[in-house]
Amino acid sequence: MTIEEILQNEELRQHEFPVTAKCVFLAHAGDCPLPRRVSEALAQYARAAAEYDQERIVYPEILSETRHLAARLLGCSADEVAFVGPTSLALSLVAAGWPWRRQDNIVVYFDDYPSNVYPWMALAERGVKVRLLNTRSLGGIRPVDVLGQVDEQTRLVALATCHFVSGYRIDHETIGRQLRQRGILLCLDAIQTLGAFPTPASAADFLAADAHKWLLGPCGAGLLYVRRDLQERLRPNWYGWNNVRCPNFIAQEEIQFRSGPARYEPGTYNLLGLVGLKAALELLLEVGVENIARELLRKRAWLVPALQARGYVVLHADAPPERASAIVSFHKPGAEMADLHQKLLDRKIVTSLRTDRSGQRYIRVSPHFYNTDAELHRLLELL
Repeated sequence: MTIEEILQNEELRQHEFPVTAKCVFLAHAGDCPLPRRVSEALAQYARAAAEYDQERIVYPEILSETRHLAARLLGCSADEVAFVGPTSLALSLVAAGWPWRRQDNIVVYFDDYPSNVYPWMALAERGVKVRLLNTRSLGGIRPVDVLGQVDEQTRLVALATCHFVSGYRIDHETIGRQLRQRGILLCLDAIQTLGAFPTPASAADFLAADAHKWLLGPCGAGLLYVRRDLQERLRPNWYGWNNVRCPNFIAQEEIQFRSGPARYEPGTYNLLGLVGLKAALELLLEVGVENIARELLRKRAWLVPALQARGYVVLHADAPPERASAIVSFHKPGAEMADLHQKLLDRKIVTSLRTDRSGQRYIRVSPHFYNTDAELHRLLELL
């Protein structure tokens, strides 16, 4: 199945993405509707689980198969991918599990999504100094901004691959490469790019993303990438029968973590979530993330000037393609954006309403590859 086939065949589009028969859904940066093949995989598993041991019908194949699919998407090894659930949990694991020293400092972006702020702020209680990154614009983080605010005591920089409001995609590969030359770790919240744009994990030391946005998967079925040579140093701060060695389910006198990604997976897996994640990854890899990225940038290229022609101010409207994303946030001076957001919702056009630190409200539009130009023109007509 290709993007062209989906966009040119409305019957196929509505079959594969049932939401398209109900509304114009332009809020994938929030929570995605599930594609048919994902929902059917969940339903099939749930039916089978009602008739037999719900673990044995998919375990352990589901772990191996989904890890390898995720590794293909990330360009890493399967033994570097752990299943820990929400992005918030994965980032908290990294923050709590690294062996910090009291003189260490970390660099974070205070206007990032709270899940990528609070776990790092909490380290101040352990004597780690938290530095707040300065930028010229919302989410507009450049390599020079990062490199100019680290020093010999900086142990880690925590960033998002794309800002959740402004839609600015950072050059995380350059940032990661330059930080690694200085012996500084990079932790990425990749939830706003993984599934929409190529997001190789090679430049990062840690990377986390849940499935419920651009990956088109279920909530709470997220990924955590941990670079192989750092796994022995990143100590889990939770303990269970699965990640601590316990032959025959008998507790031992010494706590010894299992090797590989299982060391971060303490107990029973979210098998329902993994079944859905596997189906979503298969879909994205079939379509091709490079193809998805190209289509999303094509949509943005004409949508942004069309919004500007109607008097709207678009965040990072002039971002070059390599820094742009499918997140388009805009406002109009003097207009009440909450009312406009509700007007769109009343016409069955689903967008998101977001606010920056100054209190300015934005309508955030985030189409995926299966959204048509005609749907975006409907949005523009109401604006």
